[in-house]
Amino acid sequence: MLAEDVLYAPVSELGQRIRAREISPVELTESYLARSERLNAQLSCYVTLTRDLALAQAHAAEKEIAAGQYRGPLHGIPYAAKDLLAVKGYPTTWGAKPFANQRFDFDATVIERLNRAGAILIGKAAMIELAGGMNYRYASASLTGPAKNPWNEGCWTCGSSSGSGAIASAALAAFAIGTETWGSILCPSAFCGVSGLRPTFGRVSRYGAMALAYSLDKIGPLARSAEDCAIILSAIAGHDPLDRSSLPPQDADFQWPALPAEPLRIGWLTNAWQKPDPEIASAAMTALNVIEASGAHVSDAKLPDGPYEAAAGTIVSVEGAAAFRDLIDSGRVAELADPLGQIGGYVNQTVSASDYMLALQIRGVFQKKVDVLFDQFDVIAAPTLPVAATPLSTNLEMDLSFADPVGGIGNLCGLPAMSVPCGLTSKKLPAGIQFLARVRNDHLVIAAANLLQAHTTWHLQRPPIS
Repeated sequence: MLAEDVLYAPVSELGQRIRAREISPVELTESYLARSERLNAQLSCYVTLTRDLALAQAHAAEKEIAAGQYRGPLHGIPYAAKDLLAVKGYPTTWGAKPFANQRFDFDATVIERLNRAGAILIGKAAMIELAGGMNYRYASASLTGPAKNPWNEGCWTCGSSSGSGAIASAALAAFAIGTETWGSILCPSAFCGVSGLRPTFGRVSRYGAMALAYSLDKIGPLARSAEDCAIILSAIAGHDPLDRSSLPPQDADFQWPALPAEPLRIGWLTNAWQKPDPEIASAAMTALNVIEASGAHVSDAKLPDGPYEAAAGTIVSVEGAAAFRDLIDSGRVAELADPLGQIGGYVNQTVSASDYMLALQIRGVFQKKVDVLFDQFDVIAAPTLPVAATPLSTNLEMDLSFADPVGGIGNLCGLPAMSVPCGLTSKKLPAGIQFLARVRNDHLVIAAANLLQAHTTWHLQRPPIS
């Protein structure tokens, strides 16, 4: 088995070593599988390990690379995919008991593109049931129970991409794929101390992925570094005629590096959180100072006022009720693990069409207002979350409920965003800082995060698990 230092290496380094034939894709895959099998009992972060598929892909990659048929930086790299992405021949449970035996006879587009890149799927990551589409109150709202944080197993990993966060953090794979409708890539990235990228809406195809909110869902990577996320996005981005929301080819394609020609103009959001934990606020401010000292121009910024959180929430409720109509109408929603999830769908069905249309109109207004904000800044920044990882027993409805203007407006307007680590609290839990940019400017949020990581080592810290 390969040493832990190798398993924690970034994708960029692993890819170079595989290409130079210093590391075998088969040995790397076997090592990640062995670590995953051993630690999953502690972390509950996988639904399914795809051992046979992984080893077949690893042997194929090894033969191709030996024959000089190198596909690129993900060739031979093991990863995990959130269990709402279809993988032919394997269960795709959507994290929920009613779909525990669900299988598809095709691969999601993201899986297909990673297959083409030569990446190796070692497992399906655990998730909150239906990605939280019926709402949920506890971290245990999952077919596999609560995903546990590698930094403190008594704490949660956060968001519906809960397993993906733990897998990336504990080096159970080189990277993981998650999804975000409102926070579920950035939130586990912050709680678990990894780098997570939410791409521009429509940049990554959602064909073969469970739908929660048709006009808000995004798919993106969680990995060791901002550069890793850029490498992965280069492989999975692109137009897909099978996804009606897919951007045109010239807008969907992404290539890295795509560095800005001038120093970044970063706006520090003064109205992101009402009462952030002082340690979180201090860590993010320290990171901001590093960025400014590294050449970026930093000044205060403010999100426009308005009901964008209410608008985003209305859209999620209505589109979620439509996506899961059959489950709700059949009564099988009662099989969900979370008590709030068992009734949330019925509540969502009561939202009126006029409220939904008003929310869509509000989205159009705020897309224009945010675009004006980005005339002044390349990137806006704030702490990813106002708190560090919370205990598994936390009542999320009561004790982790706070206004989230950055998540509301960012997801409502389809903005790209990235969360990266910016330190640890006194309890040795990760803090995160997030960057957002204008639509299609994914390269700028990566550039801001990459600038920070070029001058700090927070992203290299590891949780106390081995």
